[in-house]
Amino acid sequence: MEESFKAALDPIDYRILRELDLDGRISDVALGERVHLSSTAVARRRKILEEQGLIAGYSAGIDLLQLGLGISVLVMIELASQAEHKLVEFEEAVTRCPSMSYCSFISGDIDFLMIIHVRSFADYDRVYRQELSNLPHVAKIRSSFVMRTVSQKQSPPVAFHR
Repeated sequence: MEESFKAALDPIDYRILRELDLDGRISDVALGERVHLSSTAVARRRKILEEQGLIAGYSAGIDLLQLGLGISVLVMIELASQAEHKLVEFEEAVTRCPSMSYCSFISGDIDFLMIIHVRSFADYDRVYRQELSNLPHVAKIRSSFVMRTVSQKQSPPVAFHR
């Protein structure tokens, strides 16, 4: 596995990243207070972390339940073939699926893992019939419904323990 560190990070950089992971909207003043630096020093370090690509962006945590999307579905897809052109065709098609919020090519018995959020089982039936069953080169689709989310973190905590 290729490491992609662009610069050596010190413990303060890791604390800054941890705090930004918890609250991406935190001001430089508040961030400085939490990591014991001036706001100017924090702003400079944050800019360097962004330029190095360690901070890939900022986003809002959307409450999908409040939007009426209370059912999360893990969809496991097995393709009929893993020929390069078939993988590419599937990947291009799946990115156009309006209901898909996550998709990864994975190892093991299945080829792709997707996460879809729907309003109801009837809504998932519609997604299955109109979107998933029309994806190219699919041999098998298996679905599991999330019963309860136990924990959800943007970044693994171990990333900040340096």
